[in-house]
Amino acid sequence: MDWRVLLVALPDAAVVLDAQSRILEANVPFIDLYPDVRAGQPVNQWLRNPDLFDAIENAIGDGLPQVVVLLHRLPIERRIAARVVRLSEWSAGDLRRGEPCLLVTFRDLTEQDKLAQMREDFIANASHELRTPLASLRGFIETLQGPARDDPVAQDRFLGVMAGQAERMTRLIDDLLSLSRVEMRAHVMPRGTVDLNEVAEYVLETLEPMAESGGAHLSVEASDGPARIRGERDEIVQVLTNFVNNAITYGGRGVQVSVIVTRVETPKGRVPRVRLAVKDNGPGISKEHLPRLTERFYRPSVAASRSKGGTGLGLAIVKHIVARHRGDLDIQSEFGKGSTFSVTFDAVA
Repeated sequence: MDWRVLLVALPDAAVVLDAQSRILEANVPFIDLYPDVRAGQPVNQWLRNPDLFDAIENAIGDGLPQVVVLLHRLPIERRIAARVVRLSEWSAGDLRRGEPCLLVTFRDLTEQDKLAQMREDFIANASHELRTPLASLRGFIETLQGPARDDPVAQDRFLGVMAGQAERMTRLIDDLLSLSRVEMRAHVMPRGTVDLNEVAEYVLETLEPMAESGGAHLSVEASDGPARIRGERDEIVQVLTNFVNNAITYGGRGVQVSVIVTRVETPKGRVPRVRLAVKDNGPGISKEHLPRLTERFYRPSVAASRSKGGTGLGLAIVKHIVARHRGDLDIQSEFGKGSTFSVTFDAVA
């Protein structure tokens, strides 16, 4: 196979060097990774890394593949795995300048490292969230088996608390599964059509009993014209349900919650857009918390969230659903003055 064909076909950044470590040709990913590097330059002019130089010499000398990890700190910190492979069985002395000798590939491990760290943090947080109610259940079970064995009043009280902890674990597991499903389908574009006016009416009707018991007042303002988007109805319902549920739960008694569907003005030639917003006059959220609200398990007040049954995953799920629908999520809030959570999507006819 022609080495040029191989170079173009490689998905990783790659460059071919001659026996004097000068660049003969590079593929597009390599140019994206090192945009200032030019053909004819020796390696030591564009990458000062003794480990890579040693790997190149060793690959030329013994013909065995060499792998080194490069750490780049500017302009951003990156970790890159470089693999050096000799292209021929000839020794360096047999090769003239300009003849292909080495293939060096570069794989950026930065995103992989971030994903691994995210998985570790996710597992640690999920384990912690489950461990707390499990410890509580275990303590109550031991009490019921021991001191409260013959105490009906204590039994009723403890069983009620245990039921609440079991329900909390169920919600957490349901949210974990929901988040996993959404992440797995992040690359799959929805194919259905959703009417945001219909979704708004449906969600408010569904949550009306909850609003009444919590002393909240719900209202809906539908758009004058159609508000259809390309999407999956169940997921859009999940987004709006999360917004309204949070407004009711954390808004306090007497909170006013408005669901507003509007068409958004766009520049001429751009696709029309529609916005679905939930506005409340509740206690609001301090501005330092806003950038982190969609992080998994992040809560401005952990104690308040747990006491109200929150899992810390709702807005993380919302973020992934909105991303899958190629929409925009916006959160506006001021402490003491209420909040507005909105999502904006491209409209369809």
